[in-house]
Amino acid sequence: MMQRESYPAGVPCWVDTMQPDPDAATAFYGALFGWEFENRAPEGSPGPYYVARLRGSDVAAIGGPDESGSPFWSTYTSVKSADDTVARVRAAGGGVVVEPMEIFGVGRMAVFTDPEGAVFSAWEPDSFIGAQLVNEPGTWNFSELNTRTPDDAMRFYNEVFGWDTISVEVGASSFTFFTLGGYGDFLAQTNPAIRENQAADGVTPGFEDAVAWLIDQRNEPDAAGNPPHWSVTFATDDADDIATRAEQLGGKVIVPPFDAEPVRMTVIADPQGAIFTASKYQPAGATT
Repeated sequence: MMQRESYPAGVPCWVDTMQPDPDAATAFYGALFGWEFENRAPEGSPGPYYVARLRGSDVAAIGGPDESGSPFWSTYTSVKSADDTVARVRAAGGGVVVEPMEIFGVGRMAVFTDPEGAVFSAWEPDSFIGAQLVNEPGTWNFSELNTRTPDDAMRFYNEVFGWDTISVEVGASSFTFFTLGGYGDFLAQTNPAIRENQAADGVTPGFEDAVAWLIDQRNEPDAAGNPPHWSVTFATDDADDIATRAEQLGGKVIVPPFDAEPVRMTVIADPQGAIFTASKYQPAGATT
């Protein structure tokens, strides 16, 4: 089990989605991932905030109602101070969408845009740290920045969160990841074999510090229909099966399952339009 009891500042810690019909969304994701839900919104709130749980651990959340008509999955990065993060975002050329605010008495959040317009959030934890279970089937695995100006994005997120980048080679595939120095040491406290296991899978040294994926959109078509944005990936034990079940539950398969060593993944839109990726990790030599 990949349990979390805390997150270092600068590490993404939580994902949620605001939906026009949150009850319908819980039905879809509950059936797809086996999530159970608990409404954590205080009495008198304008809508529910359903925290998804798997085997008794918090893994994600669904809120609403949201009338924007364009639901999406949001990523929150843990910070020591939401107010200080506001100052860094503005100094680096980003925008503030929602000023720091108290959430249910368990922490403070703020919402931003980077210079390209990609929306992201910060979480200053109190009693709520974020996801308690990650990187297992049915849980959040990774978040990705999709950008057309990767060099500018590297500069911006370095100034805001202290992130660096690393190029990771896995077989014939090459990926760029944001990294936070010392994160691998933090993970090694509960997973002492993390570097040994990654080396056995042929992963580039330094990947243990990875906190997010940077996806270069410059060679992708249809810029207007796919603006810069943050996206999320959930782990699965069978990408083909989850694509089939998502369609049976009213979702839409945007990209059918395909192999991109070391994963097999699929891109799915839920019935209300929020897009996410489901990914099965299968290092070289593994059977599908």
